[in-house]
Amino acid sequence: MKKLISTVIALFVIINMQAQTVSFTKATLKNKIMGGWAGQTIGVTFGGPYEFRFQGTFIGDYQPLLWYDGYLKNTMLYNPGLYDDLYMDLTFVDVFEKYGLDAPVDSFANAFANAGYMLWHANQAGRYNILHGIKAPASGAWKNNPHADCIDYQIESDFAGLMSPGMPNTASAISDKIGHIMNYGDGWYGGIYVGAMYSLAFTSGDINYIVNEGLKTVPAQSEFYQCIHDVIEWHKKYPDNWKKTWFEVQQKWANDIGCPEGVYAPFNIDAKVNAAYVTIGLLYGGADFTKSLEITTRCGQDADCNPSTVGGILGTVLGYDKIPAYWKMGLKEAENIDFKYTTMSLDDVYTTGFKHTLQNIERNGGKINGDNITVKMQQPVAVRFEKSFEGVYPVAKIPVKWSDNKDAVQFEFEGTGFVLKGETAKWSSASTFVYNTELYIDGKLVESPQLPASYTTRRYELCWKYDLPKGKHTVQLKILNSSPDEAFNVGEAIIYSDALINGINANNK
Repeated sequence: MKKLISTVIALFVIINMQAQTVSFTKATLKNKIMGGWAGQTIGVTFGGPYEFRFQGTFIGDYQPLLWYDGYLKNTMLYNPGLYDDLYMDLTFVDVFEKYGLDAPVDSFANAFANAGYMLWHANQAGRYNILHGIKAPASGAWKNNPHADCIDYQIESDFAGLMSPGMPNTASAISDKIGHIMNYGDGWYGGIYVGAMYSLAFTSGDINYIVNEGLKTVPAQSEFYQCIHDVIEWHKKYPDNWKKTWFEVQQKWANDIGCPEGVYAPFNIDAKVNAAYVTIGLLYGGADFTKSLEITTRCGQDADCNPSTVGGILGTVLGYDKIPAYWKMGLKEAENIDFKYTTMSLDDVYTTGFKHTLQNIERNGGKINGDNITVKMQQPVAVRFEKSFEGVYPVAKIPVKWSDNKDAVQFEFEGTGFVLKGETAKWSSASTFVYNTELYIDGKLVESPQLPASYTTRRYELCWKYDLPKGKHTVQLKILNSSPDEAFNVGEAIIYSDALINGINANNK
């Protein structure tokens, strides 16, 4: 009987928690939304000069990090490519504005695939897939996208949380649709986690609560969850030394197996590692905007995107008005400038984002009564489990050979898969030329890749295959229409097998 009563009480508490509400005035809610968008913009601008300049190391204390009045405006005007964090978000916000909250996934996929801005990693791989008939979610799946675990959707998911105050599961549902356009597995979980933290930042100023509760949206069996959980535990162990936790992350989690640029290299754009740096910045910085941005930036690697995330979350916690004046120097001058490749400025998204948030609140059980807003809060629930690169491990990086007449690239390897690195597009090229190629594995035609010379529509890697039977294989990529006016640069091949070679290269055994 006691057990039954305890069960009933526990069930009542859960139901009661699920029925909890939180109230805002319209002015307060909009101020937090503005703080989120402004904080992102401040953070990415601040970290811009250090983006991937510090790979496998942090930025030393002796090195000053620059910030000055006018920096924001100058960067937006003269370095617009820095703001991929923002113009990707705004692409999705614009789709919501045009087609409503029930816009189909193809609307989002086609909008970003056909946009004029340059992209990299999972975004560019996803764009190529969309343009070549591989629709979402297959466009982000790891067998179609070697960058599935990269940071891309993690840096673009801010909008999902900002339009879902106190509703982390609603943010996750939005991210399920949009995040799988370009990511999968840990890459997707990065966006789930960031969206949840934004959502919770509306209802709590307790950074530990935001970090811990947000993680409940990620499946515990995922490496992403385990990495961030480790950071939380290391913060408890080393509460006054963020560098200790940074070293622990480096030691346990810094080996990338997916992104071809990060395998056997210090470069790391993996979502979980960079999310670890975000979490370090939040936990060790507390609610101090300056301290949090500085620690996150000093962690290195994607040192503009990570402080952008931290700045956005803290901007949401604080609200626009309470972001320190030091960080808003020149912001007003920049707020009416359209982000390049878009027709939206910060001023525009302050208004449009607020509108979408109100719509999202009402459709999820909240109420708007004049100036008063009531949000039906949600307890975070983990999304489904998925894993990229299951049973796939890098074992070698090998050179490849051109045929005598330069019309084919070929190599041999032993393992279960490969990625052939290379490029057919020059920087900023808008050429309409497309290389027609054929990929042969063990003498059989398995794919006929089209390789554009345009930078915005290029294929990020020349070709790849992960699920081959273990053994010896030959690969040949034939070029059917060589052009003396275009580039066809070939890099190395990364070789994969079904198990790691521990401590020694197979060729040296």
